[in-house]
Amino acid sequence: MPVTHTSFEGDSAEAASAARVRVLLPLPLAGAYDYAVPPGMNVAAGDFVSVPLGARRVAGVVWGQATDEVDAKKVKPIAARLAAAPMSDELRQLIDWVAAYTLSAPGAVLRMAMSVPEALEAERNLVGYGIGETGRAALADEAAKLSAPRRRVLTEASHAPGTAADLARRGACGAGVVKGLTRAGLLEPVELPRRAPLEPPDWRLPGPTLSSAQDVAATELLAKLGQGFSTTFLDGVTGSGKTEVYFAAIGKTLEQGKQVLVLLPEIALSAQWLQRFAQRFGVAPAQWHSDLGHAERRDTWRAVASGEARLVVGARSALFLPFHELGLIVVDEEHDQSFKQEEGVIYHARDMAVVRASLARIPIVLVSATPSVETQVNVDEGRYGRLHLPARHGSARLPEIRLLDLRRTPPERRSFLAPPLLEAMRATLEAGEQTMLFLNRRGYAPLTLCRQCGFRLNCPNCTAWLVEHRFHHRLQCHHCGHAEPLPPLCPNCGAAGSFAACGPGVERVAEEVALKFPKARAAVMASDTLTGPHAAAEILERVERHDIDVLIGTQVVAKGHHFPLLTLVGVVDADLGLDGGDLRAAERSFQLLHQVAGRAGRAEQPGLVLVQTFHPENQVMRALVADDRDRFLRLQAEERQRHGNPPFGRLAALIISGDSEDEAESAARAYARSTPHLPGVEVFGPAPAPLQILRGRHRKRFLVKARRNVRIQQVMRDWLARVKVPSTVRVQVDIDPYSFL
Repeated sequence: MPVTHTSFEGDSAEAASAARVRVLLPLPLAGAYDYAVPPGMNVAAGDFVSVPLGARRVAGVVWGQATDEVDAKKVKPIAARLAAAPMSDELRQLIDWVAAYTLSAPGAVLRMAMSVPEALEAERNLVGYGIGETGRAALADEAAKLSAPRRRVLTEASHAPGTAADLARRGACGAGVVKGLTRAGLLEPVELPRRAPLEPPDWRLPGPTLSSAQDVAATELLAKLGQGFSTTFLDGVTGSGKTEVYFAAIGKTLEQGKQVLVLLPEIALSAQWLQRFAQRFGVAPAQWHSDLGHAERRDTWRAVASGEARLVVGARSALFLPFHELGLIVVDEEHDQSFKQEEGVIYHARDMAVVRASLARIPIVLVSATPSVETQVNVDEGRYGRLHLPARHGSARLPEIRLLDLRRTPPERRSFLAPPLLEAMRATLEAGEQTMLFLNRRGYAPLTLCRQCGFRLNCPNCTAWLVEHRFHHRLQCHHCGHAEPLPPLCPNCGAAGSFAACGPGVERVAEEVALKFPKARAAVMASDTLTGPHAAAEILERVERHDIDVLIGTQVVAKGHHFPLLTLVGVVDADLGLDGGDLRAAERSFQLLHQVAGRAGRAEQPGLVLVQTFHPENQVMRALVADDRDRFLRLQAEERQRHGNPPFGRLAALIISGDSEDEAESAARAYARSTPHLPGVEVFGPAPAPLQILRGRHRKRFLVKARRNVRIQQVMRDWLARVKVPSTVRVQVDIDPYSFL
């Protein structure tokens, strides 16, 4: 119900008689603040308002009726109601839910939903110029003394008005010509829309012919639309056409007049997905990710709030966009770890997307060829439905996977590619086909040390080695971003030119490919070699055009790309992620290797995957070769159940950091003295975090393990309330941790 008031006069001292509301601000504060509603102002829950906070004004959201517990003399009035459409009840409920689940300040969660403050203001039109009657008469009068530039500008303005810069560009002249025409009264000021309206996706366009399995899955999925909340896992091998199945559901949702949200783990690397959407629905979708410019983010936020943007594809932060007519959520590659946000408000976008779908009472589709153990267990226990695509679409077949035991067929000295892989690459090149080499390690080498004294080059801000990036002539920390040139002398012993690169990175593999296959056109694709979406799209187009023979990359090459001529995949170091030190290490390794292998043989030509490993007997390797994903997931679930690990138990991490080691140690001891002792709860630590220093801060860590029926948030909340630490100490809680660094 709207909150109205008509008798309020004056400043906060007279606020006693004013109606009050709670306003949540996008700041990490304890909660919402009480404000008075001035006379004549109508506000309701969800309205965006500007309010005083100290000496400044801050935009916030009306969160509901005030409690009237604050002294009336301290209550300040709302300064203004902003033009933005009110925040929906469903999004406000999501913000409260995420805050409670992650133990974050509600305002910190709200900040993610108000990430573009300028979008809250009324949209202003641009000042442009159009041709008036005088200008038309002059243009039609051949005897009129108009210079050629003036005549060109008037001609352009007669076709369509534009800004001064736009008309000058179209008339091939300077802006002074436009100003002169305006002073002469031949051009008249007009209002122009700041941006062109978005063209809606056309759901009526015919899609591709679906296979029988795709058609069955699509029919079942369509039946769930408009029927309330449901979670469906769309399961299918790589190349089985899962995207076309959920495109059918997207088309039906658009037909029903609803909005759609698609979450992708790496939207900036998804050029092929965007192309497929444009081919299917006639236009490109609205996008939301960190590489967008500020104006694009503002315009997209407004278009979502107004309902103009019918479909948005975005990274995890798109979950907090202000949809008002949301009808379907799709989470593609639901297993991908990048859906977990590790900074600020720590949350998993896949899980919170399920919550948003539940609050909005709409279907959500989780998509993957290699589901997370959590999703598979939810399917097995009946909480999620499952649709299965067991085979590749069309004539494509799954690739053959072979293990190369590096103990039996080691690479040559100072080489990293085993002889069988080199021979397969040679045959692939001779056949005019393409090879992908995968190594999930950026840079030239992971470790650089002095040959004379063994000194290792470490990051000055983190307990991490500096990684050599030879392409960019620098050493870099992959945790804080610190970069520096390779020193000419060893800082420890003073030896000149003594530093040696130890181990391979993708740049070093590229160097070996250039040496062994000098005529092959090779390219490196890694997150640090891609400057943005355009760079990613450009290299993918080069692969599609067959301008590249050998693509060498990190995990970004495994993101669902389709290359018809790519028939050989070589995994350089399959053992790299096996011992990740956490309960998901094997699962992540299998998912990544399976996804990489799935890039081979996606068209008519059969594919071959060669996996270099020192541990062919490992369960990940055996499952990969046997193509026995389900057995692997079952074994992983059984192991987790035996140890009470998620999803059969609960985990939470408490990370304490300080400017000095003594400060962090002192705070950790204070928390240790107040450790909760409850049935079904175990606390491990404090212990130094694996990265003991990160971005210059010293870190200690606790891990809390609890039975599945324990309310772990309440346990953590009570524990935090018992301990007071200095303001210079940061205490971070991670519910359901994915990273254990």
